[in-house]
Amino acid sequence: MFARFTQACKPVHRLFVFLSIGWLAACTPPMDPVPRGASVVDSSGAVQVALLVPGGSGEGSDDFLARNFENAARMAIADLNGPEITLQVYNTGGDPAQAASMARRAVDEGAQIILGPLFAEAANAVGVAVAGDNVNVLAFSNNTSIAGGNVFILGQTFDNTAQRLVQYASRQGINRFMIAHAQDIGGEMGRDAIAAAVRQNGSQLVATEGYPLSQAGIFSSTQRLVGTARSSSAQAIFTTAGANADLPIVATGLADAGLDVAETRLIGLTRWDSVPQLLSLPGVQGGLFALPDQGPATLFQTRYTATYGSQPHPLAGLAYDGIAAIGALMSAGGDNVALSRSALTTSQGFRGTSGVFRLLPNGRNERGLAVATIQQNQVVILEQAPRSFGAAGL
Repeated sequence: MFARFTQACKPVHRLFVFLSIGWLAACTPPMDPVPRGASVVDSSGAVQVALLVPGGSGEGSDDFLARNFENAARMAIADLNGPEITLQVYNTGGDPAQAASMARRAVDEGAQIILGPLFAEAANAVGVAVAGDNVNVLAFSNNTSIAGGNVFILGQTFDNTAQRLVQYASRQGINRFMIAHAQDIGGEMGRDAIAAAVRQNGSQLVATEGYPLSQAGIFSSTQRLVGTARSSSAQAIFTTAGANADLPIVATGLADAGLDVAETRLIGLTRWDSVPQLLSLPGVQGGLFALPDQGPATLFQTRYTATYGSQPHPLAGLAYDGIAAIGALMSAGGDNVALSRSALTTSQGFRGTSGVFRLLPNGRNERGLAVATIQQNQVVILEQAPRSFGAAGL
């Protein structure tokens, strides 16, 4: 069914061709009737979007992120073909109370949907502050604990990555998984996402092992981890280790402890290609990890750099995605469009700066991801990111 919709649509020809970014939504069948109390927008006029950014906190990194989010959002607005969006930017200072106050001010000033903020506590506070106004929030967070109600998260989630990798591994005959996770909040969230993905896809979770998040703690744990993998007959160790944190130590320590990566593959919840030095480690050779669709990701980075003279922050594309989704809904809305839950959660989704994505009714998201491995110190794509929902890998 979806293939027929996409074939029937003729993308708008623009200089920057990936700007059919919202085309999946623009080609959807008619929306459900506008729900009572939803924020209704005349698609022939402008929609007012409030962009909440972490500027004003006194931290240079927050100000840099704020500029990147605003730049990407304005670039997306300039690239829309038809829909008119008025953008108002509000600094949250990275503070939940200030974020809630700015959200209330934005709605009072006419905002019909909120894009941002970044930090989970601030996004949750914003959602609560405007829930009574039937205003939805497209937050930049990837923390699934705040998703739901009127809050949708745009960031790539552990849940999404774990599902993609477990499904791919299962098709390769890997169905006995062991989890190795750092003993911190991120590690535990990753552990839970992996465990859920294993259960939901009919595979077996044969063991779960944690380790202290320190060099000494990891090295002292690797013999235990390898021993558990052997005794449980795990076909893969699915680790939460991050490329800029514990992954180099984990990969090195497991190999030194005698892990045979040809027999027990290492699978990573985080991107391994973000640190080039990792690619030469024996422990990651033949392992699996996921990454976004590199075609649109590279195009976005190139376009942003050409426009603003610097490389975008890795999260900047989320602001572009949010504007593109809103623009797509405006294009598809007819006389009136509701920026409501039913509209935002269209099953066909949207095309974003790192591939296809859709917002789910529970406030989370699903993104099309590629599956990659490392062979001879090089990243090799094993399965391309799907370009539509219902395709392989989704």
